Amino acid sequence: MVQIQTFFDTSTATFSYLVSDLKSRKAAIIDPVLDYDANAGAVSSTSADALLSAASNEDLEIAFVLETHAHADHLSAGDYIRKKTGAKIGIGSGITKVQETFSPLFNAGDVVPDGRAFDRLFQDGDRFDLGASTVRVMHTPGHTPACVTYIITDAAFVGDTIFMPDYGTARTDFPGGNATTLYRSIRRLLKLPPATRIFVGHDYPPAGRDHPASETTVADQCTSNIHIHDGVTETDYVVQREARDRTLATPRLIVPALQVNIRAGALPPAENDGHVYLKVPINRL
Repeated sequence: MVQIQTFFDTSTATFSYLVSDLKSRKAAIIDPVLDYDANAGAVSSTSADALLSAASNEDLEIAFVLETHAHADHLSAGDYIRKKTGAKIGIGSGITKVQETFSPLFNAGDVVPDGRAFDRLFQDGDRFDLGASTVRVMHTPGHTPACVTYIITDAAFVGDTIFMPDYGTARTDFPGGNATTLYRSIRRLLKLPPATRIFVGHDYPPAGRDHPASETTVADQCTSNIHIHDGVTETDYVVQREARDRTLATPRLIVPALQVNIRAGALPPAENDGHVYLKVPINRL
C-alpha cells in the first residue's frame, strides 16, 4: 500500500509529495522546495524540514528525492535532503541538455553537463523499487527536455507537464521546450487508465476557484482540460499554446532557481572569500 502526503509552498505555488510504501516504510520525496527570500538573498529549509519531520513521525526511510524536471520557479531542496538522509536524487536523463544550456549562462564551471550532480538519471520506461512498490518512469518532455512523470500504483506525478483541468498545461518557451513535443507527451500520459490519479506540480486557481488543488484524474483531464481535452488537435494546441506563451512573463525566481537546480539543489561553491553567490546574467535571458 502506498501513502501520499501533500505539501504546498504558498510563495511559489509548488506541491511537494511524500510518497511512502507502508509495507517497507521506504519513501520518496517528490519536488521538494528550498525556501528563498529574493529580497534578502537568503535560503532556509522550513519547507524541506516539514517533509522530513512528517517522514520521521511515521518512521519512514527517505530512499529517493525525485525531481520531475529542473524547475524555473523554485529552488530544489534535493541536495539538502540528500545530505540529511542519504537519499538518492533522481531526474530525467534530459537534464544534461538543460545543464548544457544554463551552465554557460551562469559561467558555472563546476557544473559538468553529464548529470553527475544527480545520483540517478532516468530513461523512458525505467522501473525501480520503492520498498515493495514499483516506480515507473515516463519521459514527458515539452516543458523542458528533462521532464519525467513518476507512476506509482495508480498515481502519476507529472510535475509541470499538465495542471488542473481549469488551468491547462505548461508553458513551452524555455530553452528546449516545444509545444508539439508537449502535446504528444500529454496525449501519451492521457492514455493511462482513466482512473489514474494525476498529482500536479503547481496550482494557480483561476477565477471561480478559491483554493489550490493537487489531484485530478486522467478522465477529468480528457473531458475538461481547457487546453488539451479530447478533440483538441495537435495543430490547434500548438497555435494556442505558443500564442499564450508569448504573453507570459519570465518566472520570478528563474535566475536563482536554475543555478541551484542544475546542481541537484546544491548552492554554487563558495568563492575565494568563503561566501556563496548567485549570479545575475545581464541581458542574457
